[in-house]
Amino acid sequence: MNDRELPETGDVDFPRFQVGAPPQHLITTLLGDYWISRPEQLPSAALVRLTEEFGVSAVAARAALSRLTKRDLLESSKAGRRTYYRLTDRAAAVMLEGRQRIMSFGLEQGAWDGRWVMAAFSISEEQRDLRHALRARLRWLGFAPLYDGLWVSPTADADSAAAVLTELEIPMSTVFCAEAMDLPGMRAPQEAWDFDQLRRTYEGFVTQYAPLLERVRKGAVGASEALVARTGIMDTWRTFPNHDPDLPAELLPADWPRAAARDLFVEIYDTLGPLAEFRVKQIVAEFEPELAELVAHHRTSSILALT
Repeated sequence: MNDRELPETGDVDFPRFQVGAPPQHLITTLLGDYWISRPEQLPSAALVRLTEEFGVSAVAARAALSRLTKRDLLESSKAGRRTYYRLTDRAAAVMLEGRQRIMSFGLEQGAWDGRWVMAAFSISEEQRDLRHALRARLRWLGFAPLYDGLWVSPTADADSAAAVLTELEIPMSTVFCAEAMDLPGMRAPQEAWDFDQLRRTYEGFVTQYAPLLERVRKGAVGASEALVARTGIMDTWRTFPNHDPDLPAELLPADWPRAAARDLFVEIYDTLGPLAEFRVKQIVAEFEPELAELVAHHRTSSILALT
């Protein structure tokens, strides 16, 4: 997805978006979580009210709705003086694809075949924007830079990498698959990832959200808190595939914390779903009661069942 800038989470009992969080990202996240692929449109007033739960001002929310429409991520219509919005089919399709990857991230995999996918390319210094775009796309596919112009992945799809290079019109590029030779004094492909930093990130995630999990298990989170906290943990978890391409167990250090982090995410996200849905329904019902009944949340299992 193009709109991936993620807001910061606060250091309170339940992580929440802060004032100044990117409202465009927040709106698409909420629609993706509770209104994905619905043909009906929601009133702008309800969407603005939803963002207020996260500390976003009405002015900022309405500006975000306008920008999202111009970017062809939302489609709008008018009925009298009211404006209504929904995700465009293109935006919904992209979000569904991204959601599948986010929810499947961290699941146990089969045995790795030992083969690496490599993308080699050369881009001039004058094409910095193109280089940035390519690197972002490769990271999303699961690659990391072993060297500046050689990116590697043990799990990525070679055809997807080739499609990205073709789409961005990178003429000096090659995609190939190979096995790495284990030779003394030479860099192993998995050294493209900083395992120490990844471990700290996973452990920090668990430390940050452990107090919230305790409150969730005690039933001490209300509906409004559930909406904010569920959105916050999703936005934190969704960043992990950009840093860890679900590396095979054969390449990981001992006692790797990814599984524990995933278990925590799934329990919080799924358990808070009904409460968060209830809060969204409450807000939508203030403006369109009949539409409120169509609001629905999704569990990780139901999302994975669609693959």
